[in-house]
Amino acid sequence: MTPKAAILSLLRSPAFVVCVLLLAALRPLSAQKPSPGPGLQVFAGPGDARLGSTARLAVPPGYVFLDADSTRLFLKARGELVSGQEVGFLTNTNQTWSVLFIFDQSGYVKDDEKDKLDASKLLESIKQGVALGNRERQRRGTPPVEVVGWELPPKYDPAAHNLEWAIRGICQGQPMVNYNTRLLGRSGVMEVILVVAPERLAQTLPVFRKVLAGYAYQPGQTYAEYRAGDKVAKYGLGALVVGVAAKPGLPAWAAALSKEAWALILVAVVILVVLAARAPFFRKLFRQGAPRAQG
Repeated sequence: MTPKAAILSLLRSPAFVVCVLLLAALRPLSAQKPSPGPGLQVFAGPGDARLGSTARLAVPPGYVFLDADSTRLFLKARGELVSGQEVGFLTNTNQTWSVLFIFDQSGYVKDDEKDKLDASKLLESIKQGVALGNRERQRRGTPPVEVVGWELPPKYDPAAHNLEWAIRGICQGQPMVNYNTRLLGRSGVMEVILVVAPERLAQTLPVFRKVLAGYAYQPGQTYAEYRAGDKVAKYGLGALVVGVAAKPGLPAWAAALSKEAWALILVAVVILVVLAARAPFFRKLFRQGAPRAQG
C-alpha cells in the first residue's frame, strides 16, 4: 500500500478520530515557537535508544520508540498520571502490543525474598491499591480498572535478576492483561510493562522476550556491579510487586492497562504513516529522528 493509500484508509477509520484529537491537543505545544520546540521525538528501528541515563534498548526494525520526554507528553495528553520516572515507550507497527519503561532510582534491591513470595497476599494488596487508585481516576474522568487475578504469579530469575508477573483485569467491560517485568540494577529497578490483549499474550511473549533481550544497563549500572556503600532500597522483591499499587496516585500498571493506552499504539502508527508520506503539517508538529545510536 502506498503512503497516500494508507493515509486515505486511515482517514476512513474510527480510530483516526482518537488520533486527531490527541494530535490537536499536542499541536499548540510546538506551534508556540517557530523552532521544533517540545514536540515528540520519534525513533523508527533499527537503532539503539537510550532509556534515561542508566540503560539502553536495541530497537528492532518494525518498531517505534518514544524517548522519556515524548512518553510523558503522550501519557499526559491522554489524561494518564505521570510520575516523571517514565523513560521510554515502544510499540510495533502492526498495533498488537506495546511496552512502557519506567526507571525507579530507589537503590539496589536485595533479592533475599526470592523464596518467600506469597502470591495470594500480594494479589490482595494489589487489589486494595488499585481500588484507591480508581478514586483518583474517577476524579480525573478516566475509566476505573478492576483486578481479576493472576495470569502469571510472581516469578524471580536469580541468574538474570529479573522479576516477572502478569495480572488479568477489566476496564470498561474489556478484559485486559498486563505483563510486568522488573530488571534489577545497581541503582534501581527498570519497570517494563507489556500491554497486550489477553488472546495475544501467548503468541506475543516470545517476541517480547526477544526484544527485551536487546535491553542492557549501561556499564557500571548492572546488578552485579553493586559495591558496599551504594544506596540500598528500603524494600524487597515482594514490595516491587505490591509497590505497583502502593505508589502515590494511580498504579502505573493500571494506567497502562486502561483502554486509553491503546490510543498510544494507534497514534504511534499514525506517526509512522505520516512520516512515510512526509506530510508538511505533521513535520511541524513532530521532531523527526532518523534511526541512530543515542550516545
